[in-house]
Amino acid sequence: MYLRIDRLQIELPAPKEPDPNAAAAVQELLGGRFGEMNTLMTYTYQSFNFRLHKNPALKPFRDLVSNIATEELGHIELVSATINALYVGATKPAPPEQAPLKPLKDARNTYHAAMTGLGAFPFDSHGAPWKGEYIFVSGNLVLDFLYNFFLEVGARLAKMRVYEMTDNPVAREMIGYLLVRGGVHALAYGKALEALTGVEVWRMLPIPSVPNSKFP
Repeated sequence: MYLRIDRLQIELPAPKEPDPNAAAAVQELLGGRFGEMNTLMTYTYQSFNFRLHKNPALKPFRDLVSNIATEELGHIELVSATINALYVGATKPAPPEQAPLKPLKDARNTYHAAMTGLGAFPFDSHGAPWKGEYIFVSGNLVLDFLYNFFLEVGARLAKMRVYEMTDNPVAREMIGYLLVRGGVHALAYGKALEALTGVEVWRMLPIPSVPNSKFP
C-alpha cells in the first residue's frame, strides 16, 4: 500500500523559457537503461517477490528495498514534472493551418509534440520505450543487491552526463537532488551487502569518483 502526498519531493524553479532539447536529454533519466522507471520497477518486484516466510530474519533487507522502491515513485513524478516544465511556453494556441507545432519540428524528440501533448513518457532520450525486460529479479538476495548497487552507480553516471549537457536551472535542480538521493541508495545497498557477505562494497563509492559538490 502506498500513501500519496500531493507535492513533489523538492520545489522546482519556475521555467524562464522552453527548452525542448533539454527535455529530450532528461528523458534518459526517466526511461533509459539506468533511469527511474528501471529503479522503480526492479526494486518493486524484488520487494514483491521477497519470501519472508522462509527466513523472517531477512525482513530488514525486504524493508530496505521496499522503502527505496516507494521513494522511486516520487522520483519518476519529479523527473516527469521537470520534462513538462521544460515545455512551458514552447507553443502558442493557433489554428491548425498556422502550424502551431512548427517550432518543434526540429527538436531532438518530436514524439513529445506528435504524441504525448508535450509531456513526459517512459522512453529514453532517443524515444525508445522503456522495457520490462530491464527489470532484474533473481531470487538471490546478494545478487539482487549487487545489481541494485550497480544500477544506482550507473544512474549516477547518467545524471552527471545529462547535467553536463544542459545549463537549464529546472533540469539541474532536479538532477542535483537525485544525485544526492541516488548516492544514499547506493550506500544503503553497499552496507546491506556488507551485512550479508562481509565485503565492504560501499568503499568503492563514489562511482564515478567525482563529488556531488561539483554539480551545484
